[in-house]
Amino acid sequence: MTEFDLRLRAVVPGPPEAVYAALTDPAALRVWLTEHADVDLPGKYEFWGRSTPDGAEPHQRVLHVDECTIRFAWTVEGVETTSQIELAEDEDGTLVTLSQSDLPTFEDVIADKAGARGALQTFWSLGIANLADYLSGRELTPKCDFTSSELRASVVIDATPEEVFDSMTQPEQFLRWFGANVDIEPYVGGRFAMGGFELDPGGAKFVEFEPGRKATLRFADGMTDTWELAGSDGKTRLTLVESGFDPGNPPYAGWAGWLGGIAALRRYHELPQWRSIWRGIELAGVPEGMFSIDQ
Repeated sequence: MTEFDLRLRAVVPGPPEAVYAALTDPAALRVWLTEHADVDLPGKYEFWGRSTPDGAEPHQRVLHVDECTIRFAWTVEGVETTSQIELAEDEDGTLVTLSQSDLPTFEDVIADKAGARGALQTFWSLGIANLADYLSGRELTPKCDFTSSELRASVVIDATPEEVFDSMTQPEQFLRWFGANVDIEPYVGGRFAMGGFELDPGGAKFVEFEPGRKATLRFADGMTDTWELAGSDGKTRLTLVESGFDPGNPPYAGWAGWLGGIAALRRYHELPQWRSIWRGIELAGVPEGMFSIDQ
């Protein structure tokens, strides 16, 4: 029996048959997941490309397929992992459960020592978020390019810059859309600690903080995250930039995590009857209290 290190549960729109089609149609996979896909079940389920960790060529091998389950081996940087996607009916659509084995330790991911396998959790989080928007007919959030050291992405959000900025810098709002506990001191020199100050007393520090316009976080290793906001006609163009890292070893796990968060931020501001798609996040080794799904 496979032991899974990660289990993500999310409700996406549409019946299980429609979701299964989006998971198994190569043309659909090329839209919401990555650049290339080749599917011929029950024998083949392959995807690869710039938006796939270690994705220069396909490395998947089908283990089991039925009308509600797809399980496949996925070799990432020489390590064979197991990925499983399960579907079940839910009153709000379809419950998708994504399970992933053979992840590196949480400590190695945080220290940027985990390689491409360290990005699997955030790769799947962003993928499921884009699957939900694909099924809703919404514009997708930019994917992570695992071949590039240029970490920059831009989205338009149907809300004012002040509203978007507040939701990114007020702990109660941040928890609602991101699904993680965070302590934030909203001023230059203030701390930003995912999981809270008890787990991360130092946190990152705001080196720029201009409400409604711009904020920059600097981490202990010198990496910076910058959020730039520009408003027009009641909408906000939000641009995220990561810099200050070794270009030969970019922090892709964190970058893909921010992109997945931005997908949630867009839904939070744009859907009148907003509710988080996430129903559960279980990740081995993560400190207790890091994640909290606020319904």
